[in-house]
Amino acid sequence: MIKLVNLVVRKPDYSHEEFVERWTGSHAELAKDLPGLVKYATSLPTSPERSEYDGIVELYFEDMDALKAAFSSEIGERVNADAAEFIDMEQGPTLYVDETTQLDRT
Repeated sequence: MIKLVNLVVRKPDYSHEEFVERWTGSHAELAKDLPGLVKYATSLPTSPERSEYDGIVELYFEDMDALKAAFSSEIGERVNADAAEFIDMEQGPTLYVDETTQLDRT
């Protein structure tokens, strides 16, 4: 399982509240349709005024080929174009990781 983790920074012309509404609303609905997407999670800071980032997104795929295919697809291009309207795509690190669960009590 490959996970894309991105620490997200909003564009300066969006308030944190406007960013959250767009990111968890219409953008999330679009991103859910990425082909091969296994799991999609977003996290928001509990104190946004004290946080360097506006959120964290985690996208899970079976492997790196599936991730690449998702973002090369028509819907992947639409997801990236939509994100570029309200997310500063040059800020915030992106990690591609192979997750290992050490403990899960859920």
